[in-house]
Amino acid sequence: MKKIIIQILLAAAALYLGYMCYESVQNPIQFQKLKKQRYDRVIQKLKDIRTAQDAFKSIHGTYTSSFDSLINFVKYDSLKTVRSIGELTDDQLEEGMTEQDALKKGLIIRDTIRVAALEKLFGKNYPIDDLRYVPFTKKKHEFLMGTNMIWTDSGIEVPVFEARISNMVIFEDLFDEYEDAILEENGERIRLNKYPGLKVGSVQEANNNVGNWE
Repeated sequence: MKKIIIQILLAAAALYLGYMCYESVQNPIQFQKLKKQRYDRVIQKLKDIRTAQDAFKSIHGTYTSSFDSLINFVKYDSLKTVRSIGELTDDQLEEGMTEQDALKKGLIIRDTIRVAALEKLFGKNYPIDDLRYVPFTKKKHEFLMGTNMIWTDSGIEVPVFEARISNMVIFEDLFDEYEDAILEENGERIRLNKYPGLKVGSVQEANNNVGNWE
């Protein structure tokens, strides 16, 4: 009887150890899948923030550190766009006529008009009020956004901005299950002197508003 019990216990221990080994392999793999899914969404939102900020700067000459100001701009302001009326026919193209020739002859007319910023930048159905919120956080967290004025190496003072969010927020609801993988991800980034999360732009340097994933 004791022998049977020992065999059962050994079998259970073997199954448990096998499961733990399987989990130690599968856990990082599953985390990488979830990381890609979340990073894709967060990166797209950061790209949208960059698009809105560039448009804001084109009108106001600087960036804004306020999501209220940025969202109101996109919702209620307008941007210039060039509308082209007319086009070259196949016969005109075969004759070697260029678009510039057609403009001079009045066959094509270009007119500058104003279009709602929301429609021009994202489309009129874009949920602009959600621009500030980090995906997967149920509107609990907002991106951190700041601005600055810095001097370039050529002696020109330029406005800069950045928007960022840490991995601890991006994966907040997954931390209990993937703690080791998240801490390893952050540790590697910190070791390489990189931001442990996703960021676009910089308030420390003029980097053409590049994202740290690019």
